[in-house]
Amino acid sequence: MDKVALTAGALYVIVLLRAGGTFAVGWLAGAGARRSRLSGRISSARFLRAERAIQRWGAPVVAVSFLTIGFQTAANFLAGSMRMPLSRYLPALFVGGAAWALIYATAGIGVLEVLARLFAERTAFGVAAVAALLLAACGAVLYRRRRAARSARPAPAAAAEES
Repeated sequence: MDKVALTAGALYVIVLLRAGGTFAVGWLAGAGARRSRLSGRISSARFLRAERAIQRWGAPVVAVSFLTIGFQTAANFLAGSMRMPLSRYLPALFVGGAAWALIYATAGIGVLEVLARLFAERTAFGVAAVAALLLAACGAVLYRRRRAARSARPAPAAAAEES
């Protein structure tokens, strides 16, 4: 069996379980919210209109969300919490999940093959490339942490005005 097909099949099963599980958790969270103190807000006319729109038109959003990074979990959770019918959700899940699995299988295998060839033919260059990637990742993490710490501190002018 072709390694791309095998990888895509495994990724497809993973995405169906993960996204379907997220939908189920959203469904349960929505059901719990409908029985909680939030039920008054959830039963407003505006919320019900939004819920009907998601139930009717949310399937394409769910399918396309698999082509994004970071949005697919929110889209699946929202579809569940807004009680999107399974007759609309499942086809979107199957189509979007298949696209996601194929993209990641082909791109992932391609990257791994390039790295394997790089290490086999030019080991020193491969090690240097991995080291550069690790340094860049560490630098990005440090930069984000420092930026977050700076934004969490009050500005000097604001601190002086408060005194």
